[in-house]
Amino acid sequence: MGVADLTLNLTATQKQFMDSDADEVLFGGAAGGGKSYGQLADALVYALKYAGSRQLILRRTFPELEHSIIFTSMQMFPKEVAKYRATHHRWEFVNGSLIEFGYLAGEKDVLRYQGAEYDVVRFDELTHFTEGQYTYLLSRIRGVNPYPKQMKSSTNPGGIGHHWVKRRFIDGGMPNQVQTDESGMRRVFIPSFVQDNVFLMEADKTYQKRLELLPEEQRKALLYGQWDIFDGQVFAEWQNNPRGYQTRRFSHVIAPFEIPKEWRRFRTFDFGYAKPFAVSWFALDHDGRAYNYRELYGCSGEPDVGVRWTAQKIARAIREIEEREEKGRTICGYADPAIWNATGSNEGSIAEMMEKEGVYFEKGKNHRLAGKMQVHYRLSFDEEGLPMLYFFDTCKHMIRTLPQLRYDPVNPEDVDTRQEDHLYDAMKYFLMSDPIAPRESMVLPKREYHPLEEDLEYGRFAF
Repeated sequence: MGVADLTLNLTATQKQFMDSDADEVLFGGAAGGGKSYGQLADALVYALKYAGSRQLILRRTFPELEHSIIFTSMQMFPKEVAKYRATHHRWEFVNGSLIEFGYLAGEKDVLRYQGAEYDVVRFDELTHFTEGQYTYLLSRIRGVNPYPKQMKSSTNPGGIGHHWVKRRFIDGGMPNQVQTDESGMRRVFIPSFVQDNVFLMEADKTYQKRLELLPEEQRKALLYGQWDIFDGQVFAEWQNNPRGYQTRRFSHVIAPFEIPKEWRRFRTFDFGYAKPFAVSWFALDHDGRAYNYRELYGCSGEPDVGVRWTAQKIARAIREIEEREEKGRTICGYADPAIWNATGSNEGSIAEMMEKEGVYFEKGKNHRLAGKMQVHYRLSFDEEGLPMLYFFDTCKHMIRTLPQLRYDPVNPEDVDTRQEDHLYDAMKYFLMSDPIAPRESMVLPKREYHPLEEDLEYGRFAF
């Protein structure tokens, strides 16, 4: 039996996961989306297609492997092409390929794989691992053969690795679109929901209802696959809903569009040197709805570490952007009042230094709690699922940092200022210039299964 003779029952998202050629692939996001089956189907096809290949599938503990993915593989893998060797915890294929199962209970367990070489490493439930464990195993993907070399993972939100996985795969990128980092590594997040797994929906018709009975935060993570939900989160209204990118309903993150010339435009600024500086551009439509359509963020690449630009250099960068992009349109600027404080320099205050470069601001209203409430009011959805504040998906650092803000343990009504809150602070100066009345927030509607939706297609795929 070869790969050409193999037929598998797959959902469309499982097939998309298997077909991805990105260097790092993350699959899942919600419970019941068929993640483990997709991993095993992909591993089986790879082993049959590339003779002599080596793959590693990892869980946090070995009992987790035995009770889930190993058990499923023994039901799924054709016995005429491979045998499971329990003493070695691996499948051995007649063409010389190997699929090995391993675990990483602690940080030092990665040393078990020192010197090993794999064509593909697969993390099942990636958020159960640390970033150090992931990057170490990434270095084990190597070899002189011409086979595709990949890291392919699956997971739900939550767990000890939630934040680093979110930062690496989710923040600032569109689902199903490959993102390339500074080193040239290509990453993609392929979301999957229980409603996509038609096989499970048909076999267990009450599974979705059981997920709907979970406490709110668990329900949002496991049923809706939301990555921005955690204990102590300030802006629990936040929704980065892939299905709302184009419709603009029940999502704060949307696809960019050309801002109409007649809309009013604003620029906000929060100075930083050792910490990041933050510049954001906003537009207001005729209904008073705000759009964060551009950002300039002075982050070194390490979270909350600044690039150490002078005020003059920041001002020149702002001026160059606006001369190129705004083409003479009027922009009203608001900034932290602290930039007008004396610095002891012959150049004057930060505001004066920037004015000499042709960049002007008005003093923003630095009312912390009132500004925070304005963010709540604008993030709230109305009965049509529309908020009063949107963010273009190109504003990657705002999308990364705003939903991660936590409450101050000493002042539980305010944001903890020890976090990466610079873009948030800058935004408040703009929002306080045009405050709105409180709004009652609607909740995200349940996502109903509909067999005619294009993304729920499934079938039998021959390889």
